[in-house]
Amino acid sequence: MSKRGGTEQALALAKGKKIRSAEDVLKKVKSLAAELTASTEVDKTLAQLNLPYNCREVVDKDTDEVLAEIESAIYGVAASIMDGEGFSFDIPSRAKGNQMYVPELDRIVLRDTVSKRPFASTATCRKAAVTSRILSLVHELVGKRIHVTKRDLFYTDVKLFEDQGQSDAVLDDLACMLGCTRSSLHVVASEKGVVVGRLTFREDGDFIDCQRMGVGGKAIPPNVDKVSDISSDAAFILLVEKDAAFMRLAEDRFYNTFPCIILTAKGQPDVATRLFLKRLKTTLKIPVLALVDSDPYGLKILSVYMKGSMNMSYDSSNLTTPDIKWLGVRPSDLDRFSIPEQCRLPMSEEDIKTGRRLLEEDFIRANPEWVKELELMLASKVKAEIQALSSFGFQYLTQVYLPLKLQEGDWI
Repeated sequence: MSKRGGTEQALALAKGKKIRSAEDVLKKVKSLAAELTASTEVDKTLAQLNLPYNCREVVDKDTDEVLAEIESAIYGVAASIMDGEGFSFDIPSRAKGNQMYVPELDRIVLRDTVSKRPFASTATCRKAAVTSRILSLVHELVGKRIHVTKRDLFYTDVKLFEDQGQSDAVLDDLACMLGCTRSSLHVVASEKGVVVGRLTFREDGDFIDCQRMGVGGKAIPPNVDKVSDISSDAAFILLVEKDAAFMRLAEDRFYNTFPCIILTAKGQPDVATRLFLKRLKTTLKIPVLALVDSDPYGLKILSVYMKGSMNMSYDSSNLTTPDIKWLGVRPSDLDRFSIPEQCRLPMSEEDIKTGRRLLEEDFIRANPEWVKELELMLASKVKAEIQALSSFGFQYLTQVYLPLKLQEGDWI
């Protein structure tokens, strides 16, 4: 045994926790998977809840439906102009005050409040022009049955849009206004997320085997609608926050020892990765375990996957994957695994403010164990990245930490 390997095994044994065989390590994971498979609970919908206020949600629409929605909106504009009233778009408000967490759904939703965007107002004239332009471009894309990236869309009229953030925001406004998902508008984000492990599928007819994608993994398709024939013998999905941890797991072929699918969005979750994760969980019915940094931003990233984001709350039913288990790195792990003091970083004032804001969120308060971990972090005022585990050896993550966590079923 190498000196490094001996050190890692000694660290595990020193805690009185001997790592057993791979089959034994996965017993509690398989038990969790069996519960998911046996569950007959049907996801609730907004319509079934009879809430005292109206909410707006979007659905996937086919080409003809999207074209009909766009043309209906334009006909309305034309009629308004001919009546001498100018034109204005009725845009659903996506302001933070119009969004709320619904415990019965365990996700963030958007209230159905509409604001006017008139062309004849100096405050909204330019934005109305941008809205008209993007509506025209989307109509062309959908009519031609082609897809482009958000960046492509921005470069069609840089002088008008000025900044991609503006065209991106109006694109979300239009999806919400037309009642369809953003992917239904044939505009996708550039590839960002990657996946590796025990997974095969077809992408636009091409067969993909994610065990043969090397250390870099397979880029998650920006158009998830083109993914079909998903198949896997994995016991669980490991959702990783950062690319560095993903590379370690991929290079060590962690998925061969412990059959799993590993994916990451390399930081903030993008739409394609969130859609792909939801698709995998729904199709395979296996648990999703998350590995994120022990800081407020790690928990924030995890909450976006589970509860949705404020920016795209109108599409939370399609983008959220409920019941993801927080495997690590949790604040309580720092002492439990004796993370060295030099690997623990002091939280900045901004970190502390972010943590306190998270504690005020309804979706955090709904999970007492999350609250306990976050309060521990704020009390200690220290944080740690996944890479802090490398202080025990570069392969400590794959050979000791994760096997022990899985073996003990140590997730919340």
